[in-house]
Amino acid sequence: METFLQQVINGISQGSAYALLALGYTMVYGVLRLINFAHGDVYMVGAFAGYYIANNDAVQANLGASWMTAVVVMAGSMAVCAFLGILIERFAYRPGRGNSPYTLAFWLAIVGSSVGRMVGGSTPALLAGAAAGAVLGVGLDRLGIRPARQSSHLTLLIIAIGVSLFLENGGQLAFGADPKFFPEIIPTRRIQLGGLTVDSQRLTVLGVSVVLMVLLTLIINYTKTGKAMRAVSFNLDAAKLMGINTDRIIAFTFALGSALAGAGGILVSLLYPRIDPLMGIMPGLKAFVAAVLGGIGSVPGAMVGGLIIGLAEVMAVGYGQSTYRDATAFVILVLILLLRPSGIMGKRTSEKV
Repeated sequence: METFLQQVINGISQGSAYALLALGYTMVYGVLRLINFAHGDVYMVGAFAGYYIANNDAVQANLGASWMTAVVVMAGSMAVCAFLGILIERFAYRPGRGNSPYTLAFWLAIVGSSVGRMVGGSTPALLAGAAAGAVLGVGLDRLGIRPARQSSHLTLLIIAIGVSLFLENGGQLAFGADPKFFPEIIPTRRIQLGGLTVDSQRLTVLGVSVVLMVLLTLIINYTKTGKAMRAVSFNLDAAKLMGINTDRIIAFTFALGSALAGAGGILVSLLYPRIDPLMGIMPGLKAFVAAVLGGIGSVPGAMVGGLIIGLAEVMAVGYGQSTYRDATAFVILVLILLLRPSGIMGKRTSEKV
C-alpha cells in the first residue's frame, strides 16, 4: 500500500506538469481549432530561459538557491515564452488566416540570418544577413508582393509542424546540441510522512501547478478578456460582429498558453534537471494526448487528462514496466479514440455538410 501511495504522489506531481502543457494545446484549439504542435518546443525554450536566468551572475550572487530565485526564474521564463508565443502567432499562424503586413520581412530575415551564419560564420555576418532579408521583405511588401491568403486547416497544420522544426533546430544552433543540467534553484528537503517520502521539489511542482491552474480558471471565467476568449471559442465570426478584436484575443491566448508551457519547462526541470533542445518532443506529445483524453478544447478536461497521463506513466514505471513508460500515453490515446473520441469532458459535435 505504501508503494502504491508513493507512486500516486509522484504521479500527481508529474501529471500536474503535463496538465500545464495540455492547457496550452486545448486553449489554442478552442479559439482556432488548431493543434499547435510547436507548443512542446516552447516548453523547451522555457526550460533554457530558466537555465540561463538561474545561472546569471547577478542572480547567483544576490539570491543563490532560494525561493526568491525560483520566483525570478519562473517569472522570467514565463515572460520569455509569452513573448515567443505572441511572435509565433503574429508571424506564423496569423498569415495562415489571412494577409499580415511584413510577415515576409520576418521570414526573409530568418533566412538571411541562416545564410549569413553559413557564409560568414560569425555574429556580424548573421546580423547582416538578417538585416538584408528584412529590408528585402519590407521592399517586397511595399510593392504589394505578400504571402497569398490561406485559411485551410491543413495549411495551419503544416505551418505548426514547420514552426516546431524551426524551434528544435534553432535551439540546437543557439543552445548547442549537448545536454545541460538545470541548477538547483530551491533547497531540496525530504519530508517523511509515515512510510512515504516526499521531497520539496515535487511539492513545489504540485503547488505551483495548482496555483497556475486556479489563476487560469479565474482569468477565463471572471475577466472581460476571459469572456471574450470564450466568445471567440464559441463562434469566431459572431465574436467579430460583436466588436471583439479577435486577433488580440487569439494573441493573448497564445501568450497565456505559452507562459504556462514555460512554467511547465521550469517545473519539469526541477524533477528531471537534464535539458536539451529536443526535450520538448515527447512531453509535448504526451500533453497533446492528455488534452485529447480530457476533451480537446475543455480546460478542466486538460487538467484531468494531464493527471491521468502522469499517474499512468508513473504506475507503469513503479510496477516494473519502465520499458513501456512512453508507450502508456499512446495506448491511452488509442483507447480514448476508440471508446470516447470526444474525451472525458468533451462535448460531442456533429459536422454540417
